[in-house]
Amino acid sequence: MSFIRIKICCIQSIEEAKLAIKYGASALGFVSSMPSGPGVISEDLIEKIISQVPSPIGTFLLTSKTDIQTIIEQQKKTKANTIQICDRLINGNHQELKKNLPGISIVQVIHVNNERSVEEAINIVPNVDSILLDSGNQSLKTKELGGTGRVHNWELSRAIVENIEKPVFLAGGLNPENIADAINKVKPFGVDVCSGVRVDGKLNEEKLSGFIFNIRNI
Repeated sequence: MSFIRIKICCIQSIEEAKLAIKYGASALGFVSSMPSGPGVISEDLIEKIISQVPSPIGTFLLTSKTDIQTIIEQQKKTKANTIQICDRLINGNHQELKKNLPGISIVQVIHVNNERSVEEAINIVPNVDSILLDSGNQSLKTKELGGTGRVHNWELSRAIVENIEKPVFLAGGLNPENIADAINKVKPFGVDVCSGVRVDGKLNEEKLSGFIFNIRNI
């Protein structure tokens, strides 16, 4: 199997960033304001941590915002090299966002709930650099936009991977115990984990090393 990219999400300190990179993370996720879920930190702290991250590492700013002007302002503030849109855009579109943020990668999250999620991914992929499949629910009164710790239907995720030609990251309930099975079933470009490598909200070195070891030994 080709080299799997590993994104460690919910990074909350420079120390966590260094630990993730030490064990082989190729990308880090930073959670800005969200309606629910773990790992939220201030944009000031995100900027501070990103300033210490080596340039080859992807720095993903997770945003719940749905208008492109606010997202542009967030990127300018934090200096992230990748924008991860966790909801659906309402004001503006992906093409406008890319035009205003040259050189910045745009990743759209698709929350995999049913067969319509496959169609949503196929329709949106021409306008973004990659897709990230997660287990949130945008229809709830308080939206879930990630960090649920739940596994979704990997058969649907596999169908998305098979039907689009851009990179797909798999997230949602991944941990050291199920990661090999997830990769074998979905065949993603990369994987994304938050709670599965944490204990009491903190990045755990034993869980992190086990997660990455199990990926590298598939």
